[in-house]
This record gives sequence, C-alpha cells and structure tokens, in this order.
Amino acid sequence: MDEPHTIPPRLRDRVYALVTLVLAVLLLPVAFARRPGRARELACTWALGLRFPAEDLTGLTDGARAAFTAARTEALWRHGRLIGLTSGYRDPAAQQRLFDEEVRRCGSPALARMLVLPPEESRHVQGVALDIRPREGARWLEEHGARYDLYRIYDNEWWHFEYRPEAGGVPPRRLPHSGVPQATADDRPGTSR
Repeated sequence: MDEPHTIPPRLRDRVYALVTLVLAVLLLPVAFARRPGRARELACTWALGLRFPAEDLTGLTDGARAAFTAARTEALWRHGRLIGLTSGYRDPAAQQRLFDEEVRRCGSPALARMLVLPPEESRHVQGVALDIRPREGARWLEEHGARYDLYRIYDNEWWHFEYRPEAGGVPPRRLPHSGVPQATADDRPGTSR
C-alpha cells in the first residue's frame, strides 16, 4: 500500500490469524473427506467463516466469488494472512440509501461521490466490488491480487477492491476517489473498457 507510515499489525490481528490457520489445519482432514481436490479451500472457507461470521458472498458474480475465494485461500495457507469481506454485493436500494446518507452527511452529491457512488454507477451493485478487512489482508491483496484479477481502485479507500478480469493482470490506474469518472481513467492509451 502506498502509505507513508505503515502501521504494523496489531498483536490481536496476529493472534486471530494464527488461531484461524490452526483451525484450518484441524479442519483439513474433514474437508479432505468431503472434497479431496479442494480440501484446503474448503478448510479455509470454514475457518474464515468462524472468524468472520457476518460475511456474505451472496450476489457476487461467479468470477468475483471464485477469485476472492482463491486469493484468501492462498493468503491464509501460504502467508498466514486473513482476508475478510466487510461488504460485497449491494442491492440498488441499499446502495441508494448509502449514497443518500452520505449526501446528507457531507452536504452535496459531488462530495458524497468521493466515498459512495449512486447505484447505477456502483460496482458493488454489479457484484464485482469487495470491501476487504483487515488492513493487513488488504495489503496482501494489493500485492498479490493481480493473479486473481482483484485490484485496489481508489487511493482514499484501502479496503475497496474490484474484480477486473479484462485488465489481464495489469493493475488499472488507481483513481484518487470514486468521484473521478471511470471513463476518464479508462480512456487513456492502451486501456480497454
């Protein structure tokens, strides 16, 4: 992450990661019995489901869900990093409520767009945006996410990633915030929409 003063992982987060990894190891034999070819993924899913019980992957596109699952499986097994999902798919009404609340909070639609987009523009509504936690998981995903077509999109949102298979492993140019029109960023030479 492009942060001048990176905060080291908190002891609590390191303990959570270790406990989750141990739990995944303990669940591995049961996962192997259920799905031999995908036992590590299944054990990881179960362990992370206990760590992040409120997660909901419903509504994500098949590609986004598969990419997220593969990335978090590698993060846990190979690097001992947890990647949780704070928010994924949002239905248009929920996105509209978030946008309206932000307009009320900051006083104008233009300012609100710096943090929340209206439903017709939101990639959350399309099922391809993922808000990641904790910060260490987002750091890992920023470094390794291109393998899964998952990219951090905005400078002001360390947690926001999008599934962009059309990028072909090349991270799209990061925007300062969501209020910058996507067409502006996508119209640069060598970029396809």
